[in-house]
Amino acid sequence: MALSAAAVKVVAPGALRTPIWGPATATPEAEKEFEKRIALSTPLGRLGETDHVAKTVLFLASDDSAHVQGQEIFVDGGAVASPSGAPIYRG
Repeated sequence: MALSAAAVKVVAPGALRTPIWGPATATPEAEKEFEKRIALSTPLGRLGETDHVAKTVLFLASDDSAHVQGQEIFVDGGAVASPSGAPIYRG
């Protein structure tokens, strides 16, 4: 009996520039203030873009990731990987 391996790949996005933020980004001024707050908790210092997640998913769906198994990839500007490296935690 042959065993088949299922590819388990998870993409975990962080804060992205989308309409989900509602009132927090309803005006250009509110969006600028929101991005400033997000920048403090993200080592890259900015909101992510939906293309960042889409390109990660495209990679995982392609043959280029054929040897990637059992992984959770955070597309979050480094927020999970190095929380103490975020500007909010620096002196």
